[in-house]
Amino acid sequence: MKEEFRILSTTAILGYGFPVASFEEGMKRNPHLIAVDAGSTDPGPYYLGAGVSFTNRDAVKRDLELMIKAGVERGIPVVIGTAGGSGGEPHLQWNKEIIEEIAREQNLHFKLALIHAEIPREEVKKALKEGRIHALEPGVDGAGLTEEDIDATSRIVAQMGIDPFIAAFKGGAQVILAGRAYDPAVFSALAVAQGYDMGLATHLGKILECAAICATPGSGSDCMFGYIGDDYFRVEPLSPQRKCTTVSVAAHTLYEKTNPYILPGPGGHLDLTGTSFEQDTETTVKVRGSKFVPGKQYALKLEGAKRIGFRTVSIAGTRDPVMMSQIDNIIQGVKERVADNFSGKNWNYYLNFIVYGRDGVMGSLEPLRNQPKSHEFGIVIEAVADTQEQADAICASARSTMLHYGYHGRRATAGNLAFPYSPSDFHCGEVYVFSVYHLMDVEDPAAPFSIDYLQL
Repeated sequence: MKEEFRILSTTAILGYGFPVASFEEGMKRNPHLIAVDAGSTDPGPYYLGAGVSFTNRDAVKRDLELMIKAGVERGIPVVIGTAGGSGGEPHLQWNKEIIEEIAREQNLHFKLALIHAEIPREEVKKALKEGRIHALEPGVDGAGLTEEDIDATSRIVAQMGIDPFIAAFKGGAQVILAGRAYDPAVFSALAVAQGYDMGLATHLGKILECAAICATPGSGSDCMFGYIGDDYFRVEPLSPQRKCTTVSVAAHTLYEKTNPYILPGPGGHLDLTGTSFEQDTETTVKVRGSKFVPGKQYALKLEGAKRIGFRTVSIAGTRDPVMMSQIDNIIQGVKERVADNFSGKNWNYYLNFIVYGRDGVMGSLEPLRNQPKSHEFGIVIEAVADTQEQADAICASARSTMLHYGYHGRRATAGNLAFPYSPSDFHCGEVYVFSVYHLMDVEDPAAPFSIDYLQL
């Protein structure tokens, strides 16, 4: 029987933080790997398109200082996936500078591998011409992607699987900083390289990438420990305040997935139809039966974002029941007046109203939309246009029009809205949308991801 392969996952997202006590508990278990996922598409396309991190630099540095110092001093590999939150080249370089700073300040010496994930537009256009670009289900194949869409995209990243990580380990890397990566690969690659089962390692990676969120009470800012054996894996929280249960671990397996049994990823999918969850100890859960099924064609997920304009926002509230009962008619009337005001400008703009207290979270999908029980509405007025100045003008016009809009049954004329802030309008800057969100067929899963080595 193989020795258990041991993995310390520090936090759900690099920069979210973790208790030093939990980290020290993890180090007492002599991990073979210290790893963390640093990114997500959850915050939306802005961070990829703009080339900035959605986590704070000081917070990222704090987490990495603890991880890298412990790893280097004890000879334990440290792996960071999806550098800078989105894994593009600016994000990778931003995170590299932090690591170099830590190495200088702590007098640490190690071999750093940088795995690049940004894909040149020409390569994507070539794949499109060759018919190697496909839409993610349930989208229509090709999803209308054009060369013009690709050219308009600020940057495109591919989501790497385990192969580039394994190559970096073989290249002697002690610390690996990767661009956009399939979250479980950060945790599973070294175990798979050492002969552990791909299905079990991937499923464990799927759980560990969110650290202690799979525990109860769950937390994205606490450590989690994983063990892989011959035919099982175990997960263990490192805080005495938490425990793993079969329900908490099984439930977290469904995180971000539409199918509870089939979890797609680079090169294939996890098949969980035969997976079992067993309460191993009071705080740990043992999992068996997870299988990885290779696909007929290896495909990488592409993510790209393009700028569509600039945003200005105004936040207001009302508790007039008469106005609240007519809010749809008022919003429509405001939109019509704004359109008339700027009819001669030939501006391309988007004007939206989000009504909290009625359907601000779910919009038209809200089942109680027509029977709100709130005594007040929070209203977000959002304008997006080709320039910041145009967005300012549209938002200001909508805000002032709604403020003084004369609706049926209105009694007070001093103003319809309450504003919590002065000034009432806020520049939100550039607006991005996902313009590329597709699969790209490749023959070599490592080829799109070049690796640089630095001796620090």
